[in-house]
Amino acid sequence: MKKKNTNKSGHAKTGSYAPYANNRSKSAAPSRDRQVKRAPPARRYVNETPVSENIPRGPLAMKNQCVGILRESGFDGVVEPDVGYDSSQYGRILVRARDLNGAPFGMKVVCEIKNPQASSGEYEGSIIEVLGDPGRSDVAILSIIRQYGLSTTFPEAVLAEAEHFPVNPTEESIGSALASGRRDLRSLRTITMDGEDAKDLDDAISIENLPGRGYRLYVHIADVSHYVKEGTALDDEARLRATSVYLVDRVIPMLPPRLSNGLCSLNPGTPRFALTADMTVNYEGEVVDGDVYESMITSDARTSYKEIFGVLFEQKYLDRYADFVPMLETMKDLKDILSAKREKRGALDFSFPETHVDLDPDGKPLAIYPYPTSYTNGMIEEFMILCNEFVATRFFRMKYPFVYRVHEDPDVLKIAEFLHVAKLFGAKPNIQGKPTSFALSSLMKQMEGEPFTPALSQILLRSLAKARYFEENLGHFGLASECYCHFTSPIRRYPDLYIHRIIKSYLHSEHKKEYFASQVAEVSAHSSDMERNSMNSERATVDQKVTEYMVQHMGDTFDGIISSIFRGGIFVQLESSVEGLIPFRTMNDYFEFDERRLEARGKTSGKVYRIGEKIKVTVGNVDPILRRVDFILANSVDGGRRTVRPEKGMKKDAGEGTSKSRDRSGAGNRKESGRKHGK
Repeated sequence: MKKKNTNKSGHAKTGSYAPYANNRSKSAAPSRDRQVKRAPPARRYVNETPVSENIPRGPLAMKNQCVGILRESGFDGVVEPDVGYDSSQYGRILVRARDLNGAPFGMKVVCEIKNPQASSGEYEGSIIEVLGDPGRSDVAILSIIRQYGLSTTFPEAVLAEAEHFPVNPTEESIGSALASGRRDLRSLRTITMDGEDAKDLDDAISIENLPGRGYRLYVHIADVSHYVKEGTALDDEARLRATSVYLVDRVIPMLPPRLSNGLCSLNPGTPRFALTADMTVNYEGEVVDGDVYESMITSDARTSYKEIFGVLFEQKYLDRYADFVPMLETMKDLKDILSAKREKRGALDFSFPETHVDLDPDGKPLAIYPYPTSYTNGMIEEFMILCNEFVATRFFRMKYPFVYRVHEDPDVLKIAEFLHVAKLFGAKPNIQGKPTSFALSSLMKQMEGEPFTPALSQILLRSLAKARYFEENLGHFGLASECYCHFTSPIRRYPDLYIHRIIKSYLHSEHKKEYFASQVAEVSAHSSDMERNSMNSERATVDQKVTEYMVQHMGDTFDGIISSIFRGGIFVQLESSVEGLIPFRTMNDYFEFDERRLEARGKTSGKVYRIGEKIKVTVGNVDPILRRVDFILANSVDGGRRTVRPEKGMKKDAGEGTSKSRDRSGAGNRKESGRKHGK
């Protein structure tokens, strides 16, 4: 199964989101309504938030619940929290015999904290659900779903509303909409371009040459707000979820499939309601004129990145797309202009391929490799970035309430630390005063093509702020954009859907400015929380499958590259994108980590390891429960004098999986194969 690529960050409030938190179907969360008698709290602190509540929470997450493995401890038990919980958050949770509730030891369980105001390590709990054998792959994924508060089903009221809609728009509804002023663009040649397995098609493109002036670019976005109305169960649920979640083995959609894959998706050959950004773009890539309006479109072809790349560069698929070649050539011309413009203004480009896992029907991992992206992914990405900037700028200038995608300027001290590291690799930074995206982009261009460049890019990424949703326009540092939003994916992101609602209200002169002004802060904060939760859950499922796959390769040797170094060892990334740790204690010399130089040096051998260095490793230990891969050096260190004792892999530090920090998204600029535009 293909995992949808999401280059698809957030922090702020925690806890469930009010509009629908207390009115959900029991089928969506069977344990939610269970009443558990609480023991008196062991300690209580005035005005102090319990440690157990200080985490991002998914739409179904309950405060003071923890997923972990139940171990035997005399007549009692203890729950060892799963990877993903911070080591200072829970510690081992004591479960007294009377609170085991029949749960067998050794099982993955959901534990409710009975004394949430206690200190970390002093919690007592009660078992409220048994998930199953932690060694089973399906139980591992279910545990992640429960830990991050995700719901794989929809409440009955939501499904009932979705079933009320037709499979396709009726002629009557189309006629009525056109009579009310919706523009009929069905005669425009229009295509969608996406990954081959994508089913929720948010966006479509039309384009025209304007000789001597530039191009007329139409970006058509599914008009989800035409169906999902405020105050309905559908909207409450979408607002609560805030995002679709693309786990390694499944998609958990924000909207029921009848809408997300059907009526709202811009499927070919069927009329669809859309919001169209109609832009005139000059030869410098600037929008010189444009409008946003409601439209009716029909996609003429459902294309894929692979196919269009073949048409443009490999003379493939021409029998299928011969009539579209002029249009595709025009799209290519505009894409090149837009890419050059973004590069000129200093937009940062973090092109880190995501890990892709091929699974068999039973969920067994068959292959792991970096998710392939191509020129045509970037083509759609450029069009969507342009569209998002155009829409955000238009409403910012009108001083209208809005949900912006912001990426604030980085901390000067963090950038200073990065510049120190860059100098170690030979860069010659010339940054005076406040760092700009242009200066950092220029610096990274000095290092292009070097083996250490990906690792250095990761260090820069972690030095930047995280992108988030916000009710004020703070600009987008990573894109070097003065004004940006998410407008292009309303099927899978609630902020996009919400600003569609704002735009349509403005177009219809509904005079709801004050109302939206009261809503955008909460929508922004909750959507940022849920985005971060989604990203963490996605990475957790990938890590799970990576470790399951690497179990099959215990003892095998691979070529890799040093991706990072810390005081406990060296992280190495394989060509497959799998990352694992070589603990220093498994090496036949005593290595010390020099934090200032980001290198490890052997005391007796003098051997030095640096980021970006090629290295050969053997898979030494794999733990799917901890989602951890440990490597050992394939070749011993010459001159080393330390005796290495065979032992199992390094004890995990809670919260760490197969890599030092799977949060590679620092700026929130997850490159989304061109279409998901998570910048």
